[in-house]
Amino acid sequence: MEVSVSLPPQSTTPPAPPAPAAAMGDKRYMILIGLNYMGLLLGSVSSSLLSKFYFNHKGSSRWVSTWVQSTGFPLLLFPIYLPYYLFKCTQRKPFSRFTPKIFLLSVMVGFLLGINNLLFSWGNSYLPVSTSSLLLSSQLAFNLILSVIIVKQKITFSNLNCVVLLTLSSVLLGLQGGGSSTTPQGLTRTKYLIGFFCTLGAGLLFALYLPLMEMIYRKVYCYAMVVEMQLVMEVAATALAFSGMAWDGGFSEMRNESSRVFDLGPRAYWLTVGFNVFTWQLCFLGTAGMIFCTTSLTSGICMTALMAMNVLGGVLVYGDEFGGAKVVSTLLCGWGFCSYVYGVYVNQKKRNEEERAKDKVVNESQQLQLQLQLMEMSA
Repeated sequence: MEVSVSLPPQSTTPPAPPAPAAAMGDKRYMILIGLNYMGLLLGSVSSSLLSKFYFNHKGSSRWVSTWVQSTGFPLLLFPIYLPYYLFKCTQRKPFSRFTPKIFLLSVMVGFLLGINNLLFSWGNSYLPVSTSSLLLSSQLAFNLILSVIIVKQKITFSNLNCVVLLTLSSVLLGLQGGGSSTTPQGLTRTKYLIGFFCTLGAGLLFALYLPLMEMIYRKVYCYAMVVEMQLVMEVAATALAFSGMAWDGGFSEMRNESSRVFDLGPRAYWLTVGFNVFTWQLCFLGTAGMIFCTTSLTSGICMTALMAMNVLGGVLVYGDEFGGAKVVSTLLCGWGFCSYVYGVYVNQKKRNEEERAKDKVVNESQQLQLQLQLMEMSA
């Protein structure tokens, strides 16, 4: 007896890009996540402290602080071109399958990053590192809301709990005002509020950037394309900062700062600028890699986890006050983050159990079908 097997019709729709874990294997995938998170850790903490160091030693140009966040884009040429032309460890030529649509999206997001960099510079110039870091932790709340809208992120109790706690944390810092003993000299109540709202604005724009990039990365086939997109975005952000500096006399101000204003001398000034350029590239590339390897919300969670490191760095390096409202705010931030991580763990464990149960049912069904086919053939 002949057994006929019908094949499903072939789809003419192009296959979606494979998930990063499936495309590169679990081991390489975890290594890539580890490297990107290490870059995010080092870049985030170091760039925040160096930016504050610049302003503490009489650096005053917010355009310069904005410019250094993106002007290190030539450093990305090394990971883009060396693997193909020097190390011969990949067969993919740089910028292969880099479509005009992806290029245009990269430019638009790059301008968004340029505005975000300026807001961050304004906020960081007025606020202590610990305060600005805790305020930026509110980007996770914005990230959750925008992720629901843009990438259809599912809302859970742990999500909402985290949003409420982080929002309360930021409001508590805002109500504290500029009366702290660690308030920089000459900082008025008005300037404190400007720094407060600029920092919140930077958190909102960055929260918008995260789900936008998750949506765009769904059309990306490999991590190399992520680095290439990052290069285009940084060029666009640098062009915006360059225009602002040219319009506002930022380049002449930079020369004047290095020789006359910066109280540690020209050499220390240019070393500060140079290290700041490098650490910001680590931070942004690590962020992009985390979004590509996981999700925008997971990337936001990882960044929130680093806020405590930024707060600790501000306290240890610059002697920022860590008492009263900041203690309560940090506890609320940690509470929200831990509850969210626990919720993710529980949900993931439940999904794994459901998948195992589903696989068991599928295997039993396949074995039953095989037995029936053998019985038919023997008959």
